[in-house]
Amino acid sequence: MTVTVSIQEFLDYCEIDKNLSQKTIRMYSYYLRFFADWLAEVKQKKDIDIESVDEKDLRDFRLYLSRKYENPHKGQLKRQTQNYFLVALRSLLRYLTKMGHSVLSPDMIELGKRTDRTIKHLSTDELKRLFDAVDVSDEMGLRDFAILEVLFSTGLRVSELAALNRDKVNLKSGEFGVIGKGGKARVVFLSTHAIDALKQYFAKRNDPYAALFIRYSGPKEPEELTDEKKRLSIRSIERMIEKYRKLANILFHIGPHILRHSYATDLLSHGADLRSVQEMLGHKNIATTQIYTHVTDIRLKEVHEKFHSGNK
Repeated sequence: MTVTVSIQEFLDYCEIDKNLSQKTIRMYSYYLRFFADWLAEVKQKKDIDIESVDEKDLRDFRLYLSRKYENPHKGQLKRQTQNYFLVALRSLLRYLTKMGHSVLSPDMIELGKRTDRTIKHLSTDELKRLFDAVDVSDEMGLRDFAILEVLFSTGLRVSELAALNRDKVNLKSGEFGVIGKGGKARVVFLSTHAIDALKQYFAKRNDPYAALFIRYSGPKEPEELTDEKKRLSIRSIERMIEKYRKLANILFHIGPHILRHSYATDLLSHGADLRSVQEMLGHKNIATTQIYTHVTDIRLKEVHEKFHSGNK
């Protein structure tokens, strides 16, 4: 079986049998086809038998990613990004092994060690300045303010926020369900500030569109606007936050995910436990939530100062 055919079979398996999201399948496709193109160029052959791929090929590919390849937009690949290619390859080989093909053992692929991930979050003062930067005198301003409040209140990913419809958000109970990465369902909660912001925004809305947040600018469609054409895009939300970041004089680049980090940081710094925050963020593994060690480290220091006998 050729590399190209094996990749397509694996992607079909991911869609039909594993029921993975289309976004995950697209990423697998990108990483694996990148490997196939690299292999074809190195071997000077259009397509190669997958069973002929050996440990040397794998090592040469890793060296290429680490030393030679540069993304045209982002430059040299970070170690974590290099690992994404390896994870995709390992998944492909694991599938082929399961199907009875004599391929390189997936256990031969060890992920490169990466340094502990550090994250940015907004301080209390920076959050206040960001929110104060919004002019809420018109409908667009009320929308933008509500977006910031909802992101900080719920920890939603920007893709989850953009996909929301008005009828799915229960302002009376202050909670609603979302489907996150990998089809994982979770409940998110609105703060009283977020509920008030949404109520003020809805009071100004006089349109039939289903989307929770709609656009007020951009090109006019020649045909009648539909719910999806009127929905505010992920890119528009990112641009909007960048605009208020500049107005608030916040010196480092921020985006919707910074508000998600700030949400988790706020919960942990006020006493929430890591497991609860894991559930509210929709993380599959607690290890993912442990990136917020900048908060837990401070709390550990406070515990040490309070209880260690040497501090008495």
